[in-house]
Amino acid sequence: MFFLPVSIILIILFILLLPFLLFLLQLGIISIAFSNLGLSTGTGILFFILCLIGSGINIPVYRRYVEDSGEFPPYVARMLGFPAGISEQIIAINVGGAILPVLLSLYLLRFVPFNIFLISTLIVTVVTYVIARPVKGIGITMPALIPPVVSALVAFFLFRENPAPLAYSAGVIGTLIGADILHLHHLQRMGRGVMSIGGAGVFDGIFLVGIISALLT
Repeated sequence: MFFLPVSIILIILFILLLPFLLFLLQLGIISIAFSNLGLSTGTGILFFILCLIGSGINIPVYRRYVEDSGEFPPYVARMLGFPAGISEQIIAINVGGAILPVLLSLYLLRFVPFNIFLISTLIVTVVTYVIARPVKGIGITMPALIPPVVSALVAFFLFRENPAPLAYSAGVIGTLIGADILHLHHLQRMGRGVMSIGGAGVFDGIFLVGIISALLT
């Protein structure tokens, strides 16, 4: 399945910030930021580009036909980055918002004490579970800035020696569990549409977790 879960707002924000990011790249700040995550500049840039590309790829793991209609008109759903015109209910895993970030998170765990990772992930999980909202015909939505800010603050507080890997791994895993997985029980009353784990209204937050955890820490 292919649909782009990146909202128009995030695309506009990325375009506006592009000159600033290029300026940081010239100063070498981007290299320092990626090194905080244990990545070279080239590898870091490639990873985030792959996440953006992979955000449009969803691997279905469950589906059933439903006789229901979405809560938003098709043109509104497309503006928000959600699929429209689907007459069945689907659970999928997003490549750019779940699979790739989880793989990087597992790699970063070698830089973080596991007990601190568990505590940090639990905090992010609770916060994202509370703020995430299942929307009929759409999936899960939540404020995009809260997961990266919370994960960065928790990492600073619990592991100042090397907070970036903790901020990223706990931010990604905690958001996927709290916002998506723990809300799967709402599936029966969400109607038609795609609930993409790591996609739709959750991808923006996970993508920003990577950027903010690197730049702020």
